[in-house]
Amino acid sequence: MPPVTPLSRPIGFGIVGLGMIAEFHAQAIAGAAGARLVGAVSRDADKARAYVQRHGASFATNRLEELLARPEVDVVCITTPAGAHLEPALAAIAAGKHLVIEKPVEITPERCDRILEAADARGVKVAAIFQARFGEGARNVKAAVDAGRFGRMVLASAQVKWHRKPEYYSGYRGTLDLDGGGVLLNQAIHAIDLLLWFAGMPNHVYCRATRRVHERIAAEDTASATLQFASGALGSIEATTAAWPGWQRRIELCGENGSVSLEDDHVARWDFREAQPGDEAIRSAQDTAKLGSGASAPNAISFEGHRRQIEDLVAAIHGNRAVAIDGWEARRPVAVINALYASARSGLPVAL
Repeated sequence: MPPVTPLSRPIGFGIVGLGMIAEFHAQAIAGAAGARLVGAVSRDADKARAYVQRHGASFATNRLEELLARPEVDVVCITTPAGAHLEPALAAIAAGKHLVIEKPVEITPERCDRILEAADARGVKVAAIFQARFGEGARNVKAAVDAGRFGRMVLASAQVKWHRKPEYYSGYRGTLDLDGGGVLLNQAIHAIDLLLWFAGMPNHVYCRATRRVHERIAAEDTASATLQFASGALGSIEATTAAWPGWQRRIELCGENGSVSLEDDHVARWDFREAQPGDEAIRSAQDTAKLGSGASAPNAISFEGHRRQIEDLVAAIHGNRAVAIDGWEARRPVAVINALYASARSGLPVAL
């Protein structure tokens, strides 16, 4: 049976895992209408206490079951390393809590499925963090796709040419068991998600991946891939964390009747055969600063995209509706990236 969520008070959030991204979740919850941070759990109890004090919450623990037992916690944010999402997510689902899960949902489609099938059976919502979809630029591009303004899509590409310092790759980062991979799964996944949102799923992929600069990590720091989409369009992905100084993420869509270039969330090109009212306003919009860019540093993003997504979840709980980006939708880039990894290992194209 679905959990009964009280509607007469703010939706209470608990956070599991207190790395860098947990700071953005706390700021997003504080800024979201109808949400409040209740508490947090970390293996380090002192770290949990400092975190909740810093963010004005009331409960800190090093035991997940204590957080899950609190009735004022309606939603649990999973911000552990990606390969450690499964266990706390399943525990939260069993306790009847809704979930916010940082990207990726998990590191393989099979581990994603265990979470999502359990959530469906329990009747809880899973909101997967892909904050780039909440930018005005991205939403304008999606609206143009849905309106058929491109005609037949010809090419769809994503470029993530970022820079990470060597010291970034410490602890779990760049490992295969906890990080799940390198630049594709942890940095380019936002661009890949946007690409799939705009162009649909590919049916074949071919990928080459390497460690070009960050040679001590287990995963890739550079990858290049070609894609064939179900529509017949072709596409490409270029991704690296080894390029100095780091450029803005770029998505390019080219169709028979129009082409668009999106740099982070800024519409750099908006060219259509048939003009429509509002085109000039889209070309001149400057929303990219609201979301920030992680091109040169992982903490250079804004919490604004997270805030918008948290507010969507709060509204979905109150309205008993689906969230904007549910776990099954967020499984798609994980499936594509795992296919890219399989192709890179085999040297052969992989069908999805």
